[in-house]
Amino acid sequence: MTGVQHFEAAMNRHERNLIGRLTSPPDIQAFLDGIAYKAKTSYQSPLGVLRTREANCFDGALFAAAALRRMGQAPLILHMRAADDDDHIIALYRRNGCVGAVAKSNFVGLRYRDPIYRNVRELLLSYFELYFNRKGKKSLRGYTGPLNLSAFDRISWMTRDDSIEAISQRLDSLKQHPLIPAPLVRLLSPVDRRTYRANLLGATMRAVHRRKRGQ
Repeated sequence: MTGVQHFEAAMNRHERNLIGRLTSPPDIQAFLDGIAYKAKTSYQSPLGVLRTREANCFDGALFAAAALRRMGQAPLILHMRAADDDDHIIALYRRNGCVGAVAKSNFVGLRYRDPIYRNVRELLLSYFELYFNRKGKKSLRGYTGPLNLSAFDRISWMTRDDSIEAISQRLDSLKQHPLIPAPLVRLLSPVDRRTYRANLLGATMRAVHRRKRGQ
């Protein structure tokens, strides 16, 4: 039984009908936008997200990767590294040789990206101006290469919450690529007040900068 088949078999009829309506990356993003942002630090599998209707960025990226996999995409996630701030996880997808992203975030600007970027670095740069901490400092510094979650099918990552810690540990072991040269960090401008307020629209403030993967 493949990972997708195992996922399908674990869902009840209502859950299969729900995920069956997610037929495009924007549909997946709309689902993630419509569920609650989870302030708790525990991880959930994609099946857990379907059942609780809540997710943090890590849970949301895993759910998006599972839903994209049902459409024939590879289940890829990417870890964005930050300084003096929470890290962020996104799911990647490709169309016509370009890359886009689906993500659950507590911040407006750190979610969906259309598949218009030529490579992962170009995609990540699109997040830079809107990735900032509570002090208004731009905080995105680096990223890992994409992680293909099919390697974790043997531990049923799509259906078992207790398998997600292994993915977290694997992300921590991946090589980090710098996004901007270190000497330029001190030259970065602060985020203006209007951008700051706009990106906190609807944010769950008790979850802001609380844990390593919480954007």
